[in-house]
Amino acid sequence: MNTWVRALLAIAATLPLWGLPAGADDLDSLKAQYKRPTEIPFPANAPYSPQIATLGKMLFFDPRLSGAQNLSCASCHNPSFGYEVPVPGAIGAANTPLPRKAPTVLNAAFTPIFFWDGRALSLEDQAQGPIQAEKEMNAKFDDVLRRVKAIPEYSDWLSRLFKDGASKANILTAIATYERTIVTGWAPFDRWVDGDENAMSAPAKRGFALFTGKAGCANCHEGWNFTDNQFHNVGIGDQDDGRGKYDPENPLAWGAFKTPGLRNLIYRAPFGHAGQFQDLEAIIAFYQTGGADSPSKSPLIKPFQLSEEERADLIAFLKSLTADKVDTPLPNLPN
Repeated sequence: MNTWVRALLAIAATLPLWGLPAGADDLDSLKAQYKRPTEIPFPANAPYSPQIATLGKMLFFDPRLSGAQNLSCASCHNPSFGYEVPVPGAIGAANTPLPRKAPTVLNAAFTPIFFWDGRALSLEDQAQGPIQAEKEMNAKFDDVLRRVKAIPEYSDWLSRLFKDGASKANILTAIATYERTIVTGWAPFDRWVDGDENAMSAPAKRGFALFTGKAGCANCHEGWNFTDNQFHNVGIGDQDDGRGKYDPENPLAWGAFKTPGLRNLIYRAPFGHAGQFQDLEAIIAFYQTGGADSPSKSPLIKPFQLSEEERADLIAFLKSLTADKVDTPLPNLPN
């Protein structure tokens, strides 16, 4: 039995410490915690329809949904950059820099709460937020609806696909339906979990042992999408209230932000809720320190030590979560 297998089996013996189920006492059980689902969940009130998803994709890329008709949802959620943008804060209306990095749309269908601070409980609610936000797309939905109704192709398809035709709710449903189809493909890690021992390198396998053990990453980054969908103050120490604005009675909510998923990371730098960390090396170095102490810092965030080789292994594992890049064709927008 080689070294990394022994290490993983040793970790599995202490899995309750890391928040994983008791009884996961071998490597296969550990890997099973990260096995990806084979179906996309759609809500009962917005079931999947290829026509609605196609309409939603057009709306997602259409700048006519913004006040100045110069920004689209894709302006901040660009497929080329993991449905984010490669800057610390996105750029909103009138070239206004925003204080937070645009969170990814990847695997949003599997997410129960949205925005870094969790202020939206559905993708439909999330979609309308940036459209109407003064510093983001800066549109009034009444104006958006008038524009959409005035475009024959949009008006026709909304009438065909929805009983009540063109409406704010139906526009948001179409966008959310498209967003739910944005799911990352199988990565080397997935193929390894599925039984292909050659799919992932030896350093990446050692990195998985560190991720689920010594480094403690799996305390928050759990499951196939590598997020607990919870909010944690990790000790960054900026002045952003985060989740505290919406959960003020919870002392651990202040300065806490939603755990991001880790899929397709190599396209998504910089990292952190405000893009504070330029690359994977920088964010790992930060977590090694344990962050700045504060009354609201998560008790899960603790310092740890990694050698240079271990850091390289951990990064190799994180890179193994990226699927082969797939080009996203832009839709033809109606006149």
